[in-house]
Amino acid sequence: MVEAALTLPLVVFLLLGTLQLFLMLQARVLAHYAAFQATRAGSIAHGECERMTHAAILALIPSFHSFLGLSSATDEVRHGGGGGAPARLAAAFAARRDNRYRGGLDGVHTGSIVWINRALVGGGIDGPQDRAFDDPGHLRRLEVQMVYWYPMRIPFANWVMSRMFMAQAGIEDYTAANPLMPAEANANWNQGEFTSPIQLASDVRAELAARVARQQYVFPIETSFTMRMLTPAKRRHFATMDCPR
Repeated sequence: MVEAALTLPLVVFLLLGTLQLFLMLQARVLAHYAAFQATRAGSIAHGECERMTHAAILALIPSFHSFLGLSSATDEVRHGGGGGAPARLAAAFAARRDNRYRGGLDGVHTGSIVWINRALVGGGIDGPQDRAFDDPGHLRRLEVQMVYWYPMRIPFANWVMSRMFMAQAGIEDYTAANPLMPAEANANWNQGEFTSPIQLASDVRAELAARVARQQYVFPIETSFTMRMLTPAKRRHFATMDCPR
């Protein structure tokens, strides 16, 4: 019984942590696909942020919401979804089209789903519309950097992994009781304990710390994609290079 009490927390974390890591790997694959979809939507829609954001959310929904499972019934009732996969996906998207997680539907998560930052390679837009966008020597590219705030949903593993990520990024150390080895010494999770600290932008670090303080355990997955503009960029879509968060 003593040996079980000493090793059970670590065994439970290994099982739940492995499951959480595989889900994060799936989320990273979908994040790459979402960045491509967002870039393509901007390329064919004059750089419109709303279409880019919607394309990314549609690609990411399977990584945080089982819209084909029983949990999607609430979405369908609230948003008029019928039977079949397309209708259920549309209902799940309708609840999150404003780029926000829904408390209750998505556990405790309520923040932005994605952050999209853009850049136009090839110079600024001279007029209301870049009519010479496809002339030889004037080909314009749309570069997109996306942050997916992936919600970790596996109990216990989400809290432990979030604390470790925070320490590795140098945001917040954790020196209280070690949840993996409660009978041993306190944890010593700080940036100096990791050989390869996580490098995050200042706004991402601040957002991560704020969400963890609200007990919303997330992991920021950063990815990017570049594509040639297939429609002329319109100045009104590029008043700011960052899409609304």
